[in-house]
Amino acid sequence: MRIGTVMIVAAAMAAASPAGAQDISQFGWLAGAWATEVDGRWAEEWWTPPRGGILIGAGITGKGATADFFEHMRIMADGAGRITFYGSPKGAPAVAFALVRSGAGEAVFENPAHDYPQRVHYRREKEILVVSVSMIDGSKAESWRYKRR
Repeated sequence: MRIGTVMIVAAAMAAASPAGAQDISQFGWLAGAWATEVDGRWAEEWWTPPRGGILIGAGITGKGATADFFEHMRIMADGAGRITFYGSPKGAPAVAFALVRSGAGEAVFENPAHDYPQRVHYRREKEILVVSVSMIDGSKAESWRYKRR
């Protein structure tokens, strides 16, 4: 009887925690400080290592001494346990993008209902972090190639 009680408690605990929370460690490759500069325009992103079921990120872009864009980001399980990227550009309410594909050094998040972007794509190419945003069909694509700072 005691083994049955332990199994029931363990099953209840597993059901109570978001399923995706266990999987967040797969994004450890994203952690660190990243920067790029092309033709006087610069961009930087910082990501914490995965801990407690979440990665916290921040980004800033600009030209010269002037920043013209910033964003607060996070990757974590949503209420249903799905891994989700949340972006909050310029302090706006966060927009959710569900994970649709991931692998070694790659993560693709999408939200077809969002105006722009609808896809957020992160991938590592050795020591380069490539970040792309686009519409679902790949149009209106923008991309940044970051080096570790």
